Amino acid sequence: MTTPTDRTKPRIGWLGTGRMGSAMVQRLLAAGYEVAVHNRTRAKAESLREYGATVAGSVAELAHRDVVFTMVAADAALTEVTVAEGGLLRQTAAPGILVDCSTVSQKVALQIRAEAAKAGAPMLAAPVSGNPSAVRAGTAAFVVSGPPQAYEIVNPLLTAIAGAAAYVGEGEEARLVKIAHNLFLGAVIQSLAEITVLAEKGGVRRSDFLAFINASVLGSVFTRYKTPALTRLDFTPTFTPQLLRKDFELGLSAARESGVSMPVAALVHQLVQASVQAQGQDGPVDFAVLLAEVARASGLLLEAEEQDAGEAGG
Repeated sequence: MTTPTDRTKPRIGWLGTGRMGSAMVQRLLAAGYEVAVHNRTRAKAESLREYGATVAGSVAELAHRDVVFTMVAADAALTEVTVAEGGLLRQTAAPGILVDCSTVSQKVALQIRAEAAKAGAPMLAAPVSGNPSAVRAGTAAFVVSGPPQAYEIVNPLLTAIAGAAAYVGEGEEARLVKIAHNLFLGAVIQSLAEITVLAEKGGVRRSDFLAFINASVLGSVFTRYKTPALTRLDFTPTFTPQLLRKDFELGLSAARESGVSMPVAALVHQLVQASVQAQGQDGPVDFAVLLAEVARASGLLLEAEEQDAGEAGG
């Protein structure tokens, strides 16, 4: 059952109800906000009716909302829903505040920020760290940049969705922070896969090795969270190699522009690319599948283990 909507709260519009967007909308609905949602694949939006959302038939129906969030996968999708013909910022009215949670290129972000300013809609960049499970648990985190006055208004919405929100600047700084975050994420999972395979080839069970890592100074929320997937070989997608590859490409592009040397990130990018190519027609998988790629290259046949080493900390 949803919480009754408080009519004194801002009316929310939401564009993009994939795995992450859907989980985030459910958090807002549970907190009593009125939310209208739209998705290019309407069925993904319809599933939110049972939680109390209104399904908008077009992007234009959200233009009068107090705050509109966008949560899409890439540059083209964000451009389509905001500045293309029929987009949110091409309507006669504009939302009070636009909050973009997507991880997109600096070029596209700046273009949309400029168009939002022309339309009179202050824009916040608010990418989120975490996956749908973390959102549902309230342990995800936002990094936010844009006009500080807009941030003060939107902050209660962000904290209703996630456990934390960090404000890092008045422009596009949040996108760079999120991209840097995901570069580190990729390097960590690749390194964790390599040392886990090394230990298993030496006769140590994955679950035992990961239990040690999780209890050591190297253990983290991330290693504990990923341990069940690595032990069970359950690669149900939370974040795909394709999305990770996109973020590495954005990060390495930013590094070139800034003159920053990133040899580790460049190598991991190639390994992620190889993982994408190896998937073939098997459908989407989680980026933890990098474990299987390291094992294959090392001549190790992996078998699923049922013991969930360190799961309690995830």
